[in-house]
Amino acid sequence: MNRSAVAASPPHPHSPLVGRAYIAGAALLWSLGGVFAKAPVFDDWPADSRGILLAFWRALVAGLLLTPLVRRPRWQPALVPMTLAFTGMNITYLSAMSFTTAANAIWLQCTAPVWVFVFSALWGSDRFQRRDLLTLGWAGLGVALILYHELQRSSAAPAGRAQLGVALALTAGVFYAIVVMAMRHLRNEDGAWLVAICHLVAAAVMAPYVIWLQHWPSPWQFVVLAAFGLLQMGLPYWLFARGLRSISGQEASGLGLIEPVLMPIWVYLAWQEEPAWWTIVGGGLILIGLTLRYAPLGARPPETPLPIED
Repeated sequence: MNRSAVAASPPHPHSPLVGRAYIAGAALLWSLGGVFAKAPVFDDWPADSRGILLAFWRALVAGLLLTPLVRRPRWQPALVPMTLAFTGMNITYLSAMSFTTAANAIWLQCTAPVWVFVFSALWGSDRFQRRDLLTLGWAGLGVALILYHELQRSSAAPAGRAQLGVALALTAGVFYAIVVMAMRHLRNEDGAWLVAICHLVAAAVMAPYVIWLQHWPSPWQFVVLAAFGLLQMGLPYWLFARGLRSISGQEASGLGLIEPVLMPIWVYLAWQEEPAWWTIVGGGLILIGLTLRYAPLGARPPETPLPIED
């Protein structure tokens, strides 16, 4: 996606096929997160504060780079829960990655589609099709398998660090679901504006703590952080916001599961961090759900939406 396309940011919705392509592209770029977060260049940062340091610099860089692309800034009340949830998601997810493997952190965050389903059922923000339940069912099985084994293994971990990683990753999934629904609600707004304001608010919220820590990146670390902010956060969230103009929050969350399928692969190839067997099996279950939901299965009559109305 080139910068001229980002700057154009047309307000009208596009076709669902294009929307799915945007979401898939976002998930592909998101999947590079573990490569950046687990990079040895950050090994000298303390583990207890590494997550929030990474989250701050990534958000600041992404927000500053995307601000010039904003064309139609406009205040909406839904910006408040979106930006606060976005901030919480960044802090909890990157902190979880500091306490556990990248594969565990990302798969546990993938409870987000379940929370989107629950929130949509409560507030009626989107209409469900029966195939959406296939994705949720298989994803639920996969996440349950991972969660069960991680909690069993975490019980023997020193100082409760593994348990904390599990809890933070699950909390990140709740925050992610809120971000999805808020962006869906704001789908007619300028995508660059939504993404830039999310990152800048997140950076502003974390700034006092980072300043108090007095732990500044080296020049080489800053180069890596700049790439982290632009390629893994700023650009994919702009694509995500564009995709939500034409597809539902549930479908976007399902397609977003491409990210956890690929992330452990990239981290293993880059840093040789191996996921546990239950992470691989659980990821396979989630992938089955995606295949059943989105693979072309030939001609079929239109589905009747489940009785959850807008």
